[in-house]
Amino acid sequence: MIVHLRKWLERLKFLLLFLLLTYLFSHVFQALSAWMEPNDPYRKPNGHAVKAFQEQEAQHAVEDMTVMERLRLFYWYGE
Repeated sequence: MIVHLRKWLERLKFLLLFLLLTYLFSHVFQALSAWMEPNDPYRKPNGHAVKAFQEQEAQHAVEDMTVMERLRLFYWYGE
């Protein structure tokens, strides 16, 4: 059995380069996603902005709805 050392060294070099670049790209993507993500997505907006969804108000609104209103809302949204 003839073992071609040069061929195996090329394969090893390719594998190590592949693993190194995969590791590097994963860290670059993690850094980019951390940079793009807002610090606190649930904070109150500043200025004249209005928060579109208030969880407490929605909780009370669902409790005050009748069965027919909830069913109509269910079919209206298609859920």
